Amino acid sequence: MRSYLDFEKPVAELEAKIADLKALAENGDETVSIDDEVNRLKERADEALAALYTQLTPWQKTLVARHPNRPHFTDYISALFTEFTPLAGDRAFGEDEAIMGGFGRFRGQPVMVMGQERGSDTESRLRHNFGMARPEGYRKAVRLMELADRFEVPVVSLVDTAGAYPGIGAEERGQAEAIARSTDACLGLGVPNIAIVIGEGGSGGAIAIATANRVYMLQHAIYSVISPEGAASILWRDSTRAPDAAANLKITAQDLERLKIIDGIIQEPVGGAHRDRAAVFASVGETLANALDDLGGLSREDVRAERRRKFLAIGRSL
Repeated sequence: MRSYLDFEKPVAELEAKIADLKALAENGDETVSIDDEVNRLKERADEALAALYTQLTPWQKTLVARHPNRPHFTDYISALFTEFTPLAGDRAFGEDEAIMGGFGRFRGQPVMVMGQERGSDTESRLRHNFGMARPEGYRKAVRLMELADRFEVPVVSLVDTAGAYPGIGAEERGQAEAIARSTDACLGLGVPNIAIVIGEGGSGGAIAIATANRVYMLQHAIYSVISPEGAASILWRDSTRAPDAAANLKITAQDLERLKIIDGIIQEPVGGAHRDRAAVFASVGETLANALDDLGGLSREDVRAERRRKFLAIGRSL
């Protein structure tokens, strides 16, 4: 069953009418010809959807990025990678399923792929802690990056998290230190690394695995230093002003490309990635293939130097 966001109500009403007419036809009422009416309603629904998605506000993009049916890490693994072998544990404390990763092949090329998994139902969301990693998750990421560097395999990161888990236990086990070491591991890689924000890129929890040679975002993804709700609570002590915070934080892919924080935007189907998964998987695959080709001929020293220049240049040319 399709899930609709609040601002998609006009589309939901039209598509509900289409579903009712199709149900009427399936019940065998041959006295009513519905084809013309269905086509007319479908055309109106498509036009309404396209109109909505050409003028989304930053807050509406936030809602799309968090859509419950949006493809997650495991969906991209199934669609784009073969021979994926998950690796677990940080070899220090335990396993954190908020961050998943392992070796696999992308179009025949060995890669290390990792990212946050949010879960798709109540059980999996609890198991993956809604994609919010604890210190052991980031230490696992460091371990995976070190393995990739040792075997000279590119690293692909699929970013989708509201942020690192802020619980007391995580803080006691060194959350900030783990994030810093993961970010440092990204910067020190002698192999190319490519990061794609597929949903929500939240603060240090995202940048810990997204400090890459190439950083891309899906068209309706967001990437921010703090969630809109968190910013509103701090600035105005009112979380209901999250839409105002979203507008001021410059969290959209379009804002971040203009600010030269990301390297490109991956287009989504009209209505968001959840409406046509095959199309968004194909677009992500092409972007990833092109980035790997661009970086494939660089030496280890050149890979590090290119990444260093990229991040030192942020904010200097505006």
